[in-house]
Amino acid sequence: MKNEYDLIIIGAGGVGLAGGMYSARLGLKTLILGHSHGSELPIGGVITTTNLVENYPGFIKLTGTEIAEKIEAHTRSYDKVTIKEELVKEIKKSKSEFSVKTEKETYNGKTILFATGTKWKRLDIPGSKKLENKGVNYCALCDGPLFKDKIVAIIGGSDSAAKDALVLAEHAKKVYIIYRGKEIHPEPINFERVKSNKKIEIINNTNLTQVKGEKFVTSIVLDKPYKNSKELKLDGIFVAIGHIVLSDLAKSLGVKTNKAGEIIINHKTSETNLAGVFAAGDVTDKEFKQLITGVADGCTAAYYAYEYISKKRININIS
Repeated sequence: MKNEYDLIIIGAGGVGLAGGMYSARLGLKTLILGHSHGSELPIGGVITTTNLVENYPGFIKLTGTEIAEKIEAHTRSYDKVTIKEELVKEIKKSKSEFSVKTEKETYNGKTILFATGTKWKRLDIPGSKKLENKGVNYCALCDGPLFKDKIVAIIGGSDSAAKDALVLAEHAKKVYIIYRGKEIHPEPINFERVKSNKKIEIINNTNLTQVKGEKFVTSIVLDKPYKNSKELKLDGIFVAIGHIVLSDLAKSLGVKTNKAGEIIINHKTSETNLAGVFAAGDVTDKEFKQLITGVADGCTAAYYAYEYISKKRININIS
């Protein structure tokens, strides 16, 4: 039937696309829904906001958008896969299958794979909401070119923050990294790149308390003096303080999560506590999260979805 699928994948980032590619190779009729509940990203997911990928085997160096496009093209090469850009509103379990309702249609699937990922954690201080997209930004790759020859700051100390600073240094004349901890903690290669870039300056053990500006950001207020002043004049800030796990849909179905909201999975099979329901990528409780590990788990989930259908002797859709 038209809206009957063997596997429905919620989320069309690299993880969901890889799962769809692998399930198609196993002969499963697969639907990938491209806008998971609460997502802000296009098909390809969070990797599309990364300027440079150097840790994906087979590719020495390429942009996040390029690698997302390659994975998407590979997935689309199988006629067993359908990709739709629809927001999932609700998932329900019946006796033998799952009903997935979007803003446009209702689809039925024998198995479900959550690859919903995360979204950016918002800065929550006075002035940050008012000036969002007016100097308060979350995607350095997307918005960095708007700050050519300007002064900007990255808020955060992760590898993502360091990479964002390097992207911004290609455009801005000065980039501050402001981090609440003792020392930023990116991958060693990116730490060295940051330290050797004369445009970048790190301010540790410091928090933001306010963003100032009327129509656009003009300065920020710190919780301790920097060069004898708590106010730092700049033109924009980029926030890299972590992500929020997009697991609400899974939780509404009865999938178990941990205190951080991450879906608890069997790390061998990518299965959740519910039969026929799988999860992979950043939305799960795996400690080490990279595109390559998520892609592997997406493929693993697809394989065990196939095993689940086969062992239950559920007929695989041949249409």
